[in-house]
Amino acid sequence: MKSFKVTEELNKERLDVVLSEKAEISRSRAKSLIEEGLVSVNDKAVTKPSHKVKVGDIVTYEIPEPEPLEAKPEDIPIDIVYEDKDVLVINKPAGLVVHPAPGHESGTLVNAVLYHCKDLQGINGCLRPGIVHRLDKDTAGLLVVAKNDEAQQSLIEQFKNRTVGRFYRALILGIPKEKKKRIVLPIGRDKFDRKKFSPNTSSPKEAITNYEVIAEFPERNVAEIRCKLETGRTHQIRVHMSHLGYPLLGDKTYGFKPSRIKDEKLKKLIEEANMHMLCAYYLAFDHPRTGKRMEFEIDLPEGYRSVLNYLKGNS
Repeated sequence: MKSFKVTEELNKERLDVVLSEKAEISRSRAKSLIEEGLVSVNDKAVTKPSHKVKVGDIVTYEIPEPEPLEAKPEDIPIDIVYEDKDVLVINKPAGLVVHPAPGHESGTLVNAVLYHCKDLQGINGCLRPGIVHRLDKDTAGLLVVAKNDEAQQSLIEQFKNRTVGRFYRALILGIPKEKKKRIVLPIGRDKFDRKKFSPNTSSPKEAITNYEVIAEFPERNVAEIRCKLETGRTHQIRVHMSHLGYPLLGDKTYGFKPSRIKDEKLKKLIEEANMHMLCAYYLAFDHPRTGKRMEFEIDLPEGYRSVLNYLKGNS
């Protein structure tokens, strides 16, 4: 059971709205918990989501553990860049979800890895790959996967200590005046849209992105940037660049509007690419067993290259 005290800014708000914000869950999930009798106000069960809370109320709630999703091996082609008995480095295409979740119980990268790896060792007592970082569904690029407990713990520590090297390239709408910038902007789940992340959150977490402009295409009002992450928050680059007013091409969730592209050919290429113009093209880490520095770099995905080549050829 968890609880919180209603503060002044939440006075007279609906219970489902308050619970959604404080528990960091969707409004519909909050509504379900209330109707199921899992939420009480001042030790009295409240089953109406519309109940208005008051300053000083103590809201207690319980969120049942979700039913575990059992990932099953699936014969899904994956582009393996490197593999040994400890780690697997994959070039993930845009459109592939990394981990099973409600709505994506199958057809994920994890399902593909389970099929491919015949030598997986038990991680946390389960036969499954160790996912230590992720890429958004519509972002392409390099991912490292642990194949045993020791490798997973080593990689988790490296990410925690910020010794993993991660570089991205992205195409953005607009040309930044600052050609290099270190963005320090905490982000978390948005207060009003639980599917998005933003600075407008009740649970901010440190987020730091370094970018530099590497190409400009002023005729199309587009620039290409290279980003180096110091932290790895969900949607971090997308949120940070959108917040500065430079959304990624193709990223409608965070402010990209096709109507702002006046070149019809460019607009069509962005649409056909069916991805955010973002690629994790470089990855470096210390090998969990040998300590040797491992570095990997891949070519940009076809959709990204098509847009970039068009920009270069028409500028």
